[in-house]
Amino acid sequence: MSTTAERAREPKVDSSDRGGRHAFLVASGIFASRIAGLVRQRVFAHYFGLSAAADVFSAAFRIPNFLQNVFGEGVLSASFIPAYARLLARDDEEEAGRLAGAIATLLALIVAVIVLVGVIAAPALTGILAGGFEGEKRALTVRLVRILFPGAGLLVLSAWCLGILNSHRRFLLSYMAPVIWNVAMIATLIAGGRTVAGASLETLALWLAWGSVIGSALQFLVQLPAVLRLVPRLHLGIGRGNEHVREVTRSFGPVFIGRGVSQISAFVDVVIASYLPTGAVTAISNAQTLYMLPVSLFGMAVSAAELPAMSAVGGDEESVAAILRARVAAGLRRLAFFVVPSGVAFLAIGDVLATIVFRSGRFTSADARYVWAILAGSAVGLLAATSGRLYSSVLYARRDTKTPLRFAVVRVALTIALGYLFALHLPRWLGLSPRWGASGLTASAGLAAWVEFALLRRAVQARIGHVDVSRRNLALVYLSALVAAAVAWGEWRLVHGMPRLPSAVLTTALYGAVYLGMTTLLRIPEASALVGRVARRRAR
Repeated sequence: MSTTAERAREPKVDSSDRGGRHAFLVASGIFASRIAGLVRQRVFAHYFGLSAAADVFSAAFRIPNFLQNVFGEGVLSASFIPAYARLLARDDEEEAGRLAGAIATLLALIVAVIVLVGVIAAPALTGILAGGFEGEKRALTVRLVRILFPGAGLLVLSAWCLGILNSHRRFLLSYMAPVIWNVAMIATLIAGGRTVAGASLETLALWLAWGSVIGSALQFLVQLPAVLRLVPRLHLGIGRGNEHVREVTRSFGPVFIGRGVSQISAFVDVVIASYLPTGAVTAISNAQTLYMLPVSLFGMAVSAAELPAMSAVGGDEESVAAILRARVAAGLRRLAFFVVPSGVAFLAIGDVLATIVFRSGRFTSADARYVWAILAGSAVGLLAATSGRLYSSVLYARRDTKTPLRFAVVRVALTIALGYLFALHLPRWLGLSPRWGASGLTASAGLAAWVEFALLRRAVQARIGHVDVSRRNLALVYLSALVAAAVAWGEWRLVHGMPRLPSAVLTTALYGAVYLGMTTLLRIPEASALVGRVARRRAR
């Protein structure tokens, strides 16, 4: 625990430092890919609505997605980037090339085997993870899983590219690459929607699965040339006997298990949702799309930008701890400034957001309200989930992968237990329709996220000392968001008779303007920095 005098001597890291600029680049890339994802979901909602075919595709999409999530960005960020970034900091290009090549080779071999097993075992996987599906729904899910598995394998290799690019501080390309995957799916939906207009939605779902595989290949290939330029001494091989490869593989195990444990939670959500009325699986997927926007834009952006920087920090233990405390405090302030208004918006005007993104074709106003209820449940743990990512990055940077694993196990156990109660039993106890169990499912995950956050914060502060986060600053951010929500909610009800999409866009813009105005007047540093950055760009 640091004293007041010691904290006064600590380096100051504010929102305008390099970490802030790198986070901005990450956020810019993620923003582009997420906007493309929202457009994809809107087009999907237009053609599928909350139909049975939509439920099938949403469930099938999650099953092979396990491969990408377990082997993808999170695992490579925690195990590969710290070791690779240290080699770059020492200007050891030869050893860095050997490490990058060995990890690429090992990933390709492991993923090839898992894809083959996944394709063969698709019926068993579907029976386990979508047990509520029967008959034609189950048969179509199996077909889609078999098509989608190879695409997920390609996305794992794309995540290896991302790890290389991030280590070299080339954040924009790595996070922009998913745009091409989304564009491929959008193009497939539009082309397929016109071509098979008279056919069933099941046929369009098959088209979309193949579009996803093509997009996955394009996402990998668009990054590969830049990676090869950055790693001119890339040596493919399993790296037998290489100490750095051993370090990564040792770290890989606990992180892999941790990501696998986390994915169990996602799969349990699908299993439980499959027993809820038709539309629940797709509505949860739609809400997840909106929920992941701030998680990706801000939680992933800040933690992804900080991990290479924190991994490269050197010096004596006291100096390293001081730098990490300053970086974590600055990162938490940036997260709160953007994530708090996102969570408040989910609670207060979630129907407005769902209307903007999904209201089209088969997707009705009632569907938007249903997604809002699920989104409100997700908002419970939004700040905890994003802040927890930053604390985990500190532990990964210090080569501690086991502590986040233990806490992930706790969170998943809580999510499963609470999700079962909140989704399948709580609606009945409250006299509500079973369909509202979907909201209980997301709320239970939020409560578990707060428990994990508390454990991570305690572990990090035990290592580096107390992280000074201004409670006054956080209170003012919440106050600004609540005032903005009240104004926007009132305006949305006043313009009830206007066309839904234009009025929804107006309400969202009003919410953002009031929040930014309030935080600027209250002199929140992040608001002042944002306004200053915009003013400087206009002056140019």
